[in-house]
Amino acid sequence: MKTATAATEQNPVVIKKYANRRLYDTGTSAYITLEDLCDRVKKGEDFVVLDAKTDQDLTRQVLTQIIFEQETKGLQLLPLSFLRSVIRFYDTKMQGVMQHYLDASMNSFMNNQERMSGMVGKVIGKSGEAYSPFGQIEEMTRQNVALFEKTVQMFNPFGNMFGVGENRQEEEAPVMQKKRAKR
Repeated sequence: MKTATAATEQNPVVIKKYANRRLYDTGTSAYITLEDLCDRVKKGEDFVVLDAKTDQDLTRQVLTQIIFEQETKGLQLLPLSFLRSVIRFYDTKMQGVMQHYLDASMNSFMNNQERMSGMVGKVIGKSGEAYSPFGQIEEMTRQNVALFEKTVQMFNPFGNMFGVGENRQEEEAPVMQKKRAKR
């Protein structure tokens, strides 16, 4: 007999969504809720949601619905400016680029978060040394902004013809020199 855990290790568990909006877990042969799916995402368990009649993949819509439910509960994670920016990218030529950028940014953020957790664990044991995780977050943000700027420049037909980006490098030079001096 195949359990839900064994199915997760090989293939994602299939969740069937019925017209009455009920969700059926084919791995455990039981009806589940959006909250159950939210818990699975938090545990890192993979699943796909398919329409029970047509087998259309509804995973993206269900994950978006989970985010909506979390935001409605007051667990607001997404800033308004971010939401507005995402909406602006729909129906544009940059939509595909934005998907890849957001995915790469989130992967980078998660990797940096894991590294920071490890570093904090090491540093806590050392006495007398001050450590601020905000420096890591600041550096990660700079990397993400730089990645986004490079991505946008790839699609700019005029390149740096109008001086975009040149002043920024001149402004950042003294800041980077100070950072290197601190190390």
